[in-house]
Amino acid sequence: MPVIKSAKKALRSSQKKAVFNLRCKRSMKDSIKTIDKLVLDKKKDEAQKELSVAYKAIDKALKRGILKKNTAARKKARLARVIKNI
Repeated sequence: MPVIKSAKKALRSSQKKAVFNLRCKRSMKDSIKTIDKLVLDKKKDEAQKELSVAYKAIDKALKRGILKKNTAARKKARLARVIKNI
């Protein structure tokens, strides 16, 4: 445990940020999993609608620094390719 006042504050803020980051990461993964399930069920129209939700979640994760730029681009490209190939 931190002893110095500024270290205590840094710990509190990092814990708050961790909660936001986990929530953002979870929403991104959930939307990707939803698309994967729709692809397995061959529901292209519904997967196409969910794609914009997944793009939004990936872009937010990128903006917050949870993902790197190329990782976000790779995830988006893979999702688009999977839906295209249904």
